[in-house]
Amino acid sequence: MPNRRLRSTMLFVAGLMGLFGVASAAAASHGDPRLLGGASAMCLAHAPALVALHAGWAHFRTAALAALLLAAGTALFAGDLTMRHFSGHGLFPMSAPLGGLTMMAGWLAVAIGAFLPLKRDEDA
Repeated sequence: MPNRRLRSTMLFVAGLMGLFGVASAAAASHGDPRLLGGASAMCLAHAPALVALHAGWAHFRTAALAALLLAAGTALFAGDLTMRHFSGHGLFPMSAPLGGLTMMAGWLAVAIGAFLPLKRDEDA
């Protein structure tokens, strides 16, 4: 049951990332696009990845880990850029690089999942 709740939560997060990605792209078009454009790009790139992980959850051994890492990394990275845009300072020192490394770890978890045995359907 906790795995199903996590799976649903990741789909919810994907929806919020898509929403924020579009909203920040629109906001970036009305001002300096450097920071908000980057935040938008990361959200719009990773939201579909979370949807794909949700769809393949039952057959992809590292889906939960990859989804958590991608979601957290994107939130840190995009959150830091957005905070810098609106307030002039980031979330905390090194939050964008930490978010970037976390996203890379999420993509590594996706890659490693290609070599691990598939989950059984009842594990989903």
